[in-house]
Amino acid sequence: MSVRLAGTALREIRIHVCQKSPASAGVRAFIENDYVPIKKANPQFPILIREASGIVPRIFARYEHGVERVATLENLSRDVVKSTIANFAAQK
Repeated sequence: MSVRLAGTALREIRIHVCQKSPASAGVRAFIENDYVPIKKANPQFPILIREASGIVPRIFARYEHGVERVATLENLSRDVVKSTIANFAAQK
């Protein structure tokens, strides 16, 4: 089941991930397995992926009026990453 992002208060998602760090393994697995279905279900919604060496994996959610929320994704599984995105989409 894909996450619905369009039509919520959420305006943009940015994912920061390290290409090699074990702490980013769950985020990389999410990108490899779940990104395409979510993007196909939300083709106009901006989902930005930023890779940088040695960073702590994080997700940034930007809402209406410039409000931003952030969650650290260090050592989390791909399912937890997906549920984090769903939780951000459900917030007002």
